[in-house]
Amino acid sequence: MSLTKILIYLLILGTYACTSNTRELTIDDPNGELSETQAPVSLNVQLNDALASAGDQASLGILDGSASGDENMIPAQLDETSGDGTSKIVLLMPGQKSGSSTFTLRKSAAPFDEVMTASRDSKTGQIQIKENGEQILQYNYETIYEEDVIRLEEAKEEQYRRTKEDTFVTVSRYAVPRSDYIHPLYGLEGEMLTRDWPEGGHPHHRGIFWAWPEVEFGSERADIYALQRIFARPTDEVQLTSGPVFAQIVAENLWMWEDSLPIVREHSVIRVYRATPESRVIDLTLKFTALKDSITIATRRTDSYGGLNLRMQTPDEQDISYHTAEADSEPLRAWSDFNGLFEGANKKTGLMVLQHSSNPDYPGKWVEYPDLAWVQPTFPEPNTRYPLSKEKPLILRYRLITHKGGRPEQSISIQRWDAYHNKVAPDYSFIQEIN
Repeated sequence: MSLTKILIYLLILGTYACTSNTRELTIDDPNGELSETQAPVSLNVQLNDALASAGDQASLGILDGSASGDENMIPAQLDETSGDGTSKIVLLMPGQKSGSSTFTLRKSAAPFDEVMTASRDSKTGQIQIKENGEQILQYNYETIYEEDVIRLEEAKEEQYRRTKEDTFVTVSRYAVPRSDYIHPLYGLEGEMLTRDWPEGGHPHHRGIFWAWPEVEFGSERADIYALQRIFARPTDEVQLTSGPVFAQIVAENLWMWEDSLPIVREHSVIRVYRATPESRVIDLTLKFTALKDSITIATRRTDSYGGLNLRMQTPDEQDISYHTAEADSEPLRAWSDFNGLFEGANKKTGLMVLQHSSNPDYPGKWVEYPDLAWVQPTFPEPNTRYPLSKEKPLILRYRLITHKGGRPEQSISIQRWDAYHNKVAPDYSFIQEIN
């Protein structure tokens, strides 16, 4: 073969390699927790121009090694691209594929439907995440007043027991407009799981919110949990992502002391994945950076509630459970489950919370108040006040899982926690780079 022909052959081969619409991926799942729970998976891959273009056009997917045809493709969503050309793609692990599995990453003939959407209401400023047009949750970024609260018409009265210290004045003191929280959150059957501005003695309770009863600034103390002296206020720095696998909100708030002086910058990442037949994953990543010196946060009296707070609707047959492994366990797993027969659902459904072991003071102590339909992982640890830093932000991570059925079997809960901690689970490390 002449030198000219060899050069032409190599040129053709190189051009084919650069434009190839396929490549192989291997996902290790030796214990099966990814496939059994169909958990989110994040993979670092080198994408050539053709596959990178497919990612930008939502046309990227994977095929089981034995499958063919676009109808069998599983969508993969482009997440991040670094300067060295490495990209992160995110997908839901196919079921029943435990062990080491090889898949083909390729471009589909047509873009995948944008199943998961995040959008901001032009009138209210609130942000909704939907799947196929059905609302999953609302993130209340702007202020919610009592007349704006989304309520369940058939909500049960809370089993709040008043004490001699409770008066109308003390109760109304906490009925303060609020923002920066999730409500409503809906289950897989469209049932409303969370509650906002409940009747009785806790009008400051507001769905799923991250706040502390004791925020100290120098020698002064305020209560961002009960909305006293300090408030989370939006900066309008918001990024929304929609796609075939997940929708995401990245939002910035400032903690305003006496509603005038910013002392903490907060970034929240709320990522919602498309549902599987049995469950849906919602990952919550929170970052807190001090803007002033001498700021600490603590639970009430440093020995009770505060941190990630969850105020639920009161279902029939309410069941609250939580688990923390023995201190010397490896791994040391921690989760809770709240389930029952919610209004609008035909069968029991629930909400599971997984703590991530990277959280400081892990595992957080579980606190429950059954009369208030409440169970939470507290932070920081009892009898301490956690200092917020200007240099090293506090990052807290939790996974919320809405699911069908009552209390999950322990083996399923273990698999869900392990999938959250698998080396290919999304790590949301990009939040560290957000200023």
